[in-house]
Amino acid sequence: MRITPKFRRQPEPARAPAFRPRNPAPFAAAAGAAAAALLLGAPLSADASTSAISSGASSAAVAAPRGNFEDIASLESLARAEAGRQFPPLTDHQRMVVGPLEPQLELERCRQPVRAGLTTARHMQDRATIELKCQDLKPWHIYVQIRIVGTSPVVVAAHAIVAGTVLKDGDFRVEQRDLSQLPPGFLDDPAIAAGLTASRPISEGAFITNQQLLAARVVQRGQAVTLLADAGGISVRMAGKALSDGLINQRVKVQNLSSGRVVEGIARSEQVVQIILD
Repeated sequence: MRITPKFRRQPEPARAPAFRPRNPAPFAAAAGAAAAALLLGAPLSADASTSAISSGASSAAVAAPRGNFEDIASLESLARAEAGRQFPPLTDHQRMVVGPLEPQLELERCRQPVRAGLTTARHMQDRATIELKCQDLKPWHIYVQIRIVGTSPVVVAAHAIVAGTVLKDGDFRVEQRDLSQLPPGFLDDPAIAAGLTASRPISEGAFITNQQLLAARVVQRGQAVTLLADAGGISVRMAGKALSDGLINQRVKVQNLSSGRVVEGIARSEQVVQIILD
């Protein structure tokens, strides 16, 4: 009797489960990039395929749009429009400040038009409160603060200014700013700053104030000047010579060329130094 040997079938190795991406778009993009590279004869780098996959994955991770919630910017615009109907027209030196509302504020989208109105019958001249109301199955309402602020032109540094610089038109520009933000001594006319000297460094964009500026030097050492003295209601003029530099309305030493006497006076202009008699 012939016995046929029995062979045991070896178990097949376990196969890894097929990888199925949740979002096949980035992988399709990577495959398309690889196919295009092969057709064009260009080598395909690992970075290119990786970047295609990662960009698609990152796009899938973008937060969902606020489709179920009210747009905050639209609500602020609605409050602004209502306030514009309540306030008199703004002047060139006024602006309206709305809110602001919290960007993370989540108000369910209203199926009915959102209504806007003042919370009281009257409002102050520079502020008001606007109520935005949704009368829907899930009603809600919020209050938006409105302020009218005064503005003014102000001179700011167009670039960094080194101490000792005599200012010219290219050193500053004029901007419109809220009055509440302006420091004491701010300049509202660029003509005031032109020709003055910076007494300290001024950073770009900083307000230029009169505390940072010195008047232009009007008298220079060695310059011929006219000495002016008032004695008993009589004005006396004489030739003199400046012995020091001086700014406008600043004390300088001068010499009387007639007597040779050295006295102190006040520079009143480029040519005149007033002698103060005791």
